[in-house]
Amino acid sequence: RPLLDRIGCLGFRAAYTGGHPISPDVIRFFRANGLNLKQAYGLTEAGGIFQVQPDGEVKPETVGTCLPRTEIKIAVDQEVLVSSKSNFVGYYQNPEATAEALIDGWFHTGDAGYLDEDGHLLIIGRKEDIMRTKEGEAFSPDFIETRLKFSPYIQEAVIWGEGQPYLTAFINIDFGNVGNWAEERKIPYTTYSDLSQQSAVEELIRGEVREVNTQLPRPMQLVKIILLYKLLDADDEELTRTGKVRRKFVFEQYKELINAMYANKTEIPVMGQVRYRDGHVGTIETKVKILDV
Repeated sequence: RPLLDRIGCLGFRAAYTGGHPISPDVIRFFRANGLNLKQAYGLTEAGGIFQVQPDGEVKPETVGTCLPRTEIKIAVDQEVLVSSKSNFVGYYQNPEATAEALIDGWFHTGDAGYLDEDGHLLIIGRKEDIMRTKEGEAFSPDFIETRLKFSPYIQEAVIWGEGQPYLTAFINIDFGNVGNWAEERKIPYTTYSDLSQQSAVEELIRGEVREVNTQLPRPMQLVKIILLYKLLDADDEELTRTGKVRRKFVFEQYKELINAMYANKTEIPVMGQVRYRDGHVGTIETKVKILDV
């Protein structure tokens, strides 16, 4: 109660979050401290919120179930469609956009998602960002990457799998947090590369990935991962200046590593450049392990 009082939420009967997914651990933390925090989902065209977690059915990974007199369904391409008397009648002086968005009374949200076994909706991203595996199963790289980065031990993640039989990932460990974790266990290391290849660190990250897999539908679960021997860096053109992964560039740069995860290999030799903290660039030659999740 002192925490809720300090942040101005002591008298709240309920609180809602939306716009972008937050860590399920954050929701669990506030709920454990007495704040009835839930995720919700809605759009202006649908009259605001139309999907929310009912009391007694809160699942931190989802946006809950429909409000009364509202229906949703998932289209073949995974798009979320909503039907309700609260839906708008159209875009102002834009009949073409209206005709694309409103079809037979169903508003096409542009978001992709799926319904779990309890009928709760889980939003996985924008429809145009969805990729498909070799079997045609839809997945959202951003959706999985975001959940991996909820871990304090994972700084960056890049998901692969378009046109492939299963999903894989590159992972950058969080050097500070993993370093502290290693020091507490008296695990010696020198550099980022050295730390990322420690067997105990591999097991730590493998456990974090397995935990995320439990929150994902089977087609979106990771099968193999690689802990990169260097941090992705904007100076190496692997990230934008705002910190977003340049996926196409990284794909071309690390194509051999990606292919190795689909070739039943357990490790692959690599030689590349590493930019150290003091700014100088060196060459590293090492072996990268391919970890089964």
